[in-house]
Amino acid sequence: MSYTYEYPRPALTVDCVVFGLDDEDLKVLLIRRGVEPFAGRWALPGGFVRMEESLDDAARRELDEEAGIRPNHLEQLYTFGAPGRDPRGRVVTVAYFALVKLSDHVPHAATDARDAAWFSVWDTPKLAFDHVDVLGTALQRLKGKVRYQPIGFELLPPKFTLTQLQRLYEVILERELDKRNFRKKILAMDLLEELDEVEQDVSHRAARLYRFDHKKYKQLEKAGFNFEL
Repeated sequence: MSYTYEYPRPALTVDCVVFGLDDEDLKVLLIRRGVEPFAGRWALPGGFVRMEESLDDAARRELDEEAGIRPNHLEQLYTFGAPGRDPRGRVVTVAYFALVKLSDHVPHAATDARDAAWFSVWDTPKLAFDHVDVLGTALQRLKGKVRYQPIGFELLPPKFTLTQLQRLYEVILERELDKRNFRKKILAMDLLEELDEVEQDVSHRAARLYRFDHKKYKQLEKAGFNFEL
């Protein structure tokens, strides 16, 4: 049996915070809006949820349509529903955050996005809607979660050095880490596969390359292992 509701109902959107990492900076993906409201303003990629799709599907579709991004790691972040957050009316958004390897994802603006680009999370332009709050919430989630789940490896290339790994944590946590203690702790977890390869085309002494063992982590996790740095 179908029902017709006579009272006003809010619309539903998804907004996505996509993080990437270069050597010295944590990046966030932004799109320049091509339509009102806030035409020409930078914003997080997102849009209205269609009647026939799940929230996860809507988030992945919007990322693909607006920026050509297809992340492996995508998770629900928080729901933002303050009245007045969207000048089009009563709009509630379910925010997501995603992690990608920067070199694998060159954004390409499409649909209602005029442009798409990576920005430092510490130096973003003025954002549309309440997206500065959404970004801030996602950044705090990343800072907390990266210490007790190995999600940071989603930001690294498949093969990386211990220096690159340490720098990832330093950039996200915004503080220096003791090199000896960090390496001792991460290697003691026995989750890194040491490769018979070193860096190529570098001006300094080439460092050993490693790979994160996802399969072994899943096995240890089932046995009660806790990842903590």
